[in-house]
Amino acid sequence: LSRAIAELPKVAIAAPMPLRALKSRVGTLDQRTARPPPKITNRFYLSVEWKALVAEIIAQRGRRCEECGRRNCRIFGDHIVELQDGGAPLDRANVRCLCGACHSLKSAAERAKRTAMSYNRD
Repeated sequence: LSRAIAELPKVAIAAPMPLRALKSRVGTLDQRTARPPPKITNRFYLSVEWKALVAEIIAQRGRRCEECGRRNCRIFGDHIVELQDGGAPLDRANVRCLCGACHSLKSAAERAKRTAMSYNRD
């Protein structure tokens, strides 16, 4: 049997080619009925005054989230009462240090409250 196998003709085997998937012809449909408006950065947050205030607050209070206590992460200066809601822009008492997760949650909740208020004004 081994001799019969050895006498078989040698056939070159090509390396397997990777499979390629076809692009889907079906597009995705966004089914949300209410879409939040796109976020537009307020130019105030790019100002030298705001950046200096946040740097001073972080130096004074430490690089720690004042909501969850997380350390050694990126810290954002967050207005307790947002500017759109009448908060003081450069008041130290109106600014707290938040990590990215807490800042995103707080900002989304405030935006949702404002959106709900705008729908209830009818």
